[in-house]
This record gives sequence, structure tokens and C-alpha cells, in this order.
Amino acid sequence: MSINDHKLVRCNEKDKETLSIFKKGINDSYGLISTWSTEKDCCAWKGVSCDNITNRVTKLDLTSLPYFDLKFPTYFKTLTGEINMCILELEFLSYLDLSNNDFDVISFTTIQHNITHASNLFYLDLSNNFVPSTLQMDNLDWLSPLSSLKYLNLSGIDLHKVTNWLQAVNTLPSLLELQLSRCYLNNFIINPSIQYSNLSSLLTLDLSANNLTSQLPNWFFNLTKDLTELMLPENNIHGEIPSSLLNLQNLRYLDLSYNKLQGSIPDEISQLANIQHLGLEYNMLSGSNIPSTLENLSSLNYLSIGRNNFSGEISENTFSKLSNLDFLDLSSSNFVFQFNLDWVPPFQLSYLHLENTNQGPNFPSWIYTQKSLQSLDLSSSGISLVDKNKFSSLIERISIALYLSNNSFTGGLPNISPNAFSVDFSYNSFSGSIPHSWKNSKDLQSINLWNNKLSGEVLEHVSDWKQLGILNLGENEFSGTIPIKMSQNLEVLILRANQFEGTIPTQLFNQSSLFHLDLAHNKLSGSMPECIYNLTDMVTFTWQDSFEHVGSIELFTKGQEYYIPKLFINRKTIDLSANNLSGKVPLELFQLVQLQTLNLSHNNFIGTIPRTIGGMKLIESLDLSNNKLSGEIPQSLALLSFIEVLNLSCNNFLGKIPIGTQLQSFNVSSYIGNPYLCGAPLNNCTTKEENHKSTENEVDGSIRESLYLGMGVGFAAGFWGICGSLFLIRKWRHAYYRFVDGVGDKLYVTLMVKLNSFRRN
Repeated sequence: MSINDHKLVRCNEKDKETLSIFKKGINDSYGLISTWSTEKDCCAWKGVSCDNITNRVTKLDLTSLPYFDLKFPTYFKTLTGEINMCILELEFLSYLDLSNNDFDVISFTTIQHNITHASNLFYLDLSNNFVPSTLQMDNLDWLSPLSSLKYLNLSGIDLHKVTNWLQAVNTLPSLLELQLSRCYLNNFIINPSIQYSNLSSLLTLDLSANNLTSQLPNWFFNLTKDLTELMLPENNIHGEIPSSLLNLQNLRYLDLSYNKLQGSIPDEISQLANIQHLGLEYNMLSGSNIPSTLENLSSLNYLSIGRNNFSGEISENTFSKLSNLDFLDLSSSNFVFQFNLDWVPPFQLSYLHLENTNQGPNFPSWIYTQKSLQSLDLSSSGISLVDKNKFSSLIERISIALYLSNNSFTGGLPNISPNAFSVDFSYNSFSGSIPHSWKNSKDLQSINLWNNKLSGEVLEHVSDWKQLGILNLGENEFSGTIPIKMSQNLEVLILRANQFEGTIPTQLFNQSSLFHLDLAHNKLSGSMPECIYNLTDMVTFTWQDSFEHVGSIELFTKGQEYYIPKLFINRKTIDLSANNLSGKVPLELFQLVQLQTLNLSHNNFIGTIPRTIGGMKLIESLDLSNNKLSGEIPQSLALLSFIEVLNLSCNNFLGKIPIGTQLQSFNVSSYIGNPYLCGAPLNNCTTKEENHKSTENEVDGSIRESLYLGMGVGFAAGFWGICGSLFLIRKWRHAYYRFVDGVGDKLYVTLMVKLNSFRRN
């Protein structure tokens, strides 16, 4: 008898049956709810909570909530399969959270049409299941019995077929918080005959990242007077900000960013005395009335109005009453900044974004007074002059992200905070080597030093950055060999256009997370490592998320440079061009089937293109030009339907270019410099060119035939040299017979002696 048999089973059988039906649709590959099979008492199952008195199930929490660390976001393993809404039949259920899993189906097939038992439910969260979302709902009529519901989050579920979503949630008289972000909701639709009084208690409304393309209607701000949080970013809302917004006098959080709003910010917005968070960035707002509009919002701690069309002066008067300000974003604006050199702001910022503004040539002196900065972005702001002592002190304090790219900074790189995890000093004129103190920044996740005048070796630094995911040292004068020890988290490595020499270390092809490798334009030599390429992210599909805190990066692909701000990378690339590499290209390289760009041009590679290249179905850019490759172009190359850039020129390829929709679409420049290559788009194959392959084959065949013939002749000559002589010369023949008779006699005598000896014993 097991220990479990002695435990008190207090779970209600009806509740247990409902939970068991719910579990049938779940795929639990990681054993996250293994206790549902090993424990008899369902109140002891993972995620299940029961009332201590009634023993009825009151709470089901199976969220696989990601652990968000600003520096190292990680994701727990999740449940998959079906959400069976029979779970709402749990009579005393008050809390249901199935968020942040990978469910891809939601089923109402077994649920009763009238869910009377769900009247106790006050918290329901089905959000963030599967990215991109495949969860769909055709209607929200099932919500109507949930009269006690206060919190509803369906974010990430496809509701594009639900045209009456507003009417559906209006049936929930207790609703305080409604989150419907990324639900593919269409324009605001309202039935004027319906009274929306049930929404009067709503405090939080999140409709971000939908397909709302209309203007903001005035009635929308009359639904509730008590709203404290309104989130409408990442839609296509256009028109002006309506004055009816001022009806929301209790508003603390307003986010209208990433839309197409026009006009100016209403002066009346200063009447929202409780506003703490104001996000209006990435719109088409204009005007120069910012000072009078915002200077009275004394509760404001977050102000983001960058990337609009504002103009006019901005001075210390704008911020004189904003003593609570913690986050300030004025980036990509045409403001004329008129701050006194001795101005000391009334606030201490944690985040400051002034990229793409005209701050220079002097570093803004008021920023030196900010003692709590965690993130500073002054990229492309025209700065060239700094107070060295104050500047060094400031930089060493910034503990998260530091972006100073596209300015005119000179001298050596500054020391950085030991807690820093992202630095971008690209496109400046920094010189010298990487400071030794950078070794102490163990948490560095991203380094971008592209296009400076830096030099020296980097070996001693790289091995200390255990968390590094992105390393961009391109367009400098770094030398030495490529470091052998690197972070196992490395995803992007760019060493392009430096003075690195030696061979490519084998360890580099054992970086399972690496998906962008650029070693082009160096002095690397030797052959490529012949080993198992454990570049997992180049073999199997993985979702590459965006990195919001790693600055920008330069990717060379398809023969040109792509500049990607706030890095969103899904380009899987290997670029080893313009080195002195030689030998055969390992077959393992052509097994990286997720590669989109492969550039091996301007080296000394030999050998042929393997047939397995046809398995690289996602390849978009392939450059093998200016090598010593030979043989035919394999027919499988014609199967690469996504290829947009192809260059096989200046090699020793021969025969006819395979016929396929892609290969004939490229111009002559993709194939020139191969004297024995023919077929469209080159000239039609002549008899000479067509016969070159057969000539090659004939030569090969002649060699083989000569070899076999030589072996045959040699055998015959040896055979007749001996046997023929015995046959023709009588003395030799008699001597041969006497020799054979003598050997036979000796064998006979030896055998008889041994036999007699054996018998005597």
C-alpha cells in the first residue's frame, strides 16, 4: 500500500471529474502537472486550491508566467493542447488563470449552454497563449453568466469575428479590468440603442495592438468616468485627440503611442491632474505648445512624446514643476533645446532618451546632475565635446543600457558600470583598446563597437562575458586570433573588417545559439573546421524575439547592409568572405538548413557544390564567387525557390546551368568567369562546351581504362614470364619437376617421422 493511500482525500468527486475531463485535452510534455496523475486528492494537484471548509475547488492557476528579468529574460516550459471550457462548470471556482502557455485550441463542445455554476468567478485570464496566436473565438456570448467577473484578460486570442465585443463585456456589471490586447479587434462598433451603464465601474481598459483604424469617438470617453488606465497603443487610430478625453478626470495612465494621431496636444490635458504616465510617441502630432500643455502635470513620472512633428523651444520652464519625472523620451523631435548651463532639474531620471535630437556639440551639462540614470540614449545627437571627469563619472553610473552611437566622440573608451548589460558606441571615433575594467561587467549582454578606430586584442575580455548574446566589433582595427572561449549564449558575432588572423576555431561551430556569424574582410587562413556543426539555431526553427535594450546593429546580407534599430533579428547568416581560407567547404555547412545568407566569396576554396545544398530551402542569398570551386552546378540548386541573390562567378564550374525558374532569372554576372559553364542566362552550349564535360569524363575513363589495362597486362606478363618459360625450355621444365618431387619427398619423410613418434608415445 502506497503512502498516498493513507492521505486524507478531501476533493469533491464532481470537481475531480470536471478537472479530469479538462486534463484530457492537455499535452503535458514536461510533467508540469504530473501530480494530477499521482495524487488521489485533487486538492493536492499542482495549481489547484480548495476551500478549507467546503473542500470544493475555488482556484485553478496553471500560468507558466515568464520570469522577466530586464537583463536575462527566460521562459518556463509550458502546457500545450486544448483549453476545454468545461472548467467553468466548477461550481465554486472563483479564480482561473491559464495564461502564458502554448494552448492552440479552445473548446466549448462539452460545456453547458447556461453556465450557472460560474457565477462565483471573479478572475479569468486566458491571455498570451501561443505566439503567433492560433486561439480563436467566434463569439463572447459565454461571458454573460459570469456576473461576478471583475478581471478579464483575453489578450492574444483572435476575436476578429466578434463584432459585438463591447456589448458582450457590457453584460458584466462587476467588471473592473478588461484586457483585450492583440485580439485583432476591428473598428469601434457601438449600438446606440444599448445602454452601456454596466461599464461605469471599469478602471482599466487595454485595447493595444489591434486593428482599430478609426478616429477616437467622443462616446468612447463617456462609457466610464472612473477609468484610471487607458491603453490604446499600436493601432492605426487617426485624427486628433478628442477633447472628451478630459472627461476621464481620474486617469493616471494614458498610452496612445504608435498610432497616426495628428494635430496638437490639447491644452486642456493639463487639467488631468492625476496623470502619471503619458505615452504619445510614434504619432504625427505637431505644434509648439508643449511647455504650456505639460508644465502643470506635477504628478507625471513618465513622459514620452518623441518621434512626432513637434517644434519650438523647450527650456527648463517646461520641467520646473515635474519633480516626480522618472522617464523622459523626447527623441527624434525638432525641438530647440534652450537649457541654461547651470540648470539643475527638480527630478532624478532613471531613463532618458534624446536620440536623433540636436544636443551638440557640447554634452548637455544638466545630464551630469542625474545620479540615478539606468538607461541613456544620446545616439545621433551631434555631440563631440565632453567634460572628461564628469562624463566618465556619469558613464560609470549607468547600470543598464548606454547608447552613444553616431556622434563624434574621440579618445579612449570610457569605463562602464559593472552592472551594465548593453552598450552601443558605434559610429564614433573612439581609439585605443577595450578598457581592462570592462572585464568586471559580467552581465554584459550586448556590445556594439562598430565603425570606430579601436585596436588591440580582445581575447582576454571575451572569455569573461559569460552572458554575452551580441558582440559587434566590426569596422575597427582589432588584431590577433579569434577567441576560443566565448559565451554559450552568443547569438550574433560580427568581427567584420578587422585584422584578425589565424584559423577559425572549431569551438565557434559549437555555439548552439549562434545564428548570425560575420567574419568577412579579415586575414583568416587555413581550412574550415571539419567537425559536427552544433549550430542548433541554424538547423532547427527557433523564434527570435526582439531585444529592446541592445541598441542597433548592422547586418550584411543579400549583398547590402541593413541597419536595424532596436534590433529585431531573424536573419540567419554566415559570411566568411574576403579572407584567405582554403581547402574544401565541409559538407556540414550545407546541412545548416535554416540559413538565409551564405557568403564564402573571395577565398581559395576548392571542391564541388554538394547535392545536399538543395536542402537549404530558406536560403535567400548565396555567394560562392571568386574561389576555385569546380564540377557541375548540382540540379538541386534549382530547388531553392526563395533565393534572391546568387553569385557563382569566377570559379571553375563546368557543364550546363541547371534549368529552373530561379537560376535562369539571374543575369550573366552571376555566372561569368567560368570558362566551361554554359546555358541560360549565358550563351547556349556549343559543341565544344557541351563536349567539355564528356571530354573530362573520357579523360577520366581513359585513365581508369589505362589503369585496368596496365594491371591486366602486368598480370599476363608475369604469368607467361614464368609459365611460358617452363613450357618452352626443357632444362627449366626438368629442374622444376625435380624441385617439386624433392619438396614432396621431404614432406612425406617429415610426416612419417612425426607419425611414428606419436605412436610410440
